[in-house]
Amino acid sequence: MKYLGLFFVTILIVISCGNTLEEETSREITVPEDNPIEETNTKKNLKMLSLGDSYTIGESVCTKCKFPEQLKDSLLEEFGSETTIDLKIIARTGWTTSNLIVAIDAENLMTDHDLVTLLIGVNNQYQRKDFSIYESEFPKLVNTAIKAVNNDKQNVIVVSIPDYAFTPFGRGNTIISTDIDKYNNFAKNYCDANGITFVNITDITREGLINTALIASDNLHPSALAYTKFVGRILPFALEKIQN
Repeated sequence: MKYLGLFFVTILIVISCGNTLEEETSREITVPEDNPIEETNTKKNLKMLSLGDSYTIGESVCTKCKFPEQLKDSLLEEFGSETTIDLKIIARTGWTTSNLIVAIDAENLMTDHDLVTLLIGVNNQYQRKDFSIYESEFPKLVNTAIKAVNNDKQNVIVVSIPDYAFTPFGRGNTIISTDIDKYNNFAKNYCDANGITFVNITDITREGLINTALIASDNLHPSALAYTKFVGRILPFALEKIQN
């Protein structure tokens, strides 16, 4: 009888534990929401600066056709509606490196830009300035561009000088092309030696006498289509720099 009683007590304990386990596992498990995840604000406010001459200001093309404006629009397409870009252009038709330096000095130039482009030198060549002026002033302008992006040279893009020999105005003058090569070679070598991005677009403009759609109505400057092609070369570098 003693053993039989012990058997029934054991059965009751097992049943009781089983019921307790079922009750515990059937309860709804809830996670406390003391620290809910906040939505991240992905809006970007970018600042872009373009320095140069007629090729930057977009002589003889519409306001939105110049390459800095097309580059801005292309960047906005990539980044989406949550991004804004404040574009500042310091450029004028006929400006040499000396003119651009004076114009920049007159500005209260901020140092918080995300991207700077520099395209300068054609008027040094056209106005027959001594090449030594470009040799001394181009590096100054590059350094100014670097300061404008908070001393981050990785966010500077130097664009090569177009070749106006391949326009009705230039009439295929090989002396012009030789001079343009001299300026571009100096700029490229300087950029390569100092870790600055140099984008060549000169070959695009050298199709101008074959493809007249690349030339503006003044028979001298690049057309909107030519600037679109410029942007096709520049955009991948600009995206990489801004994203980093």
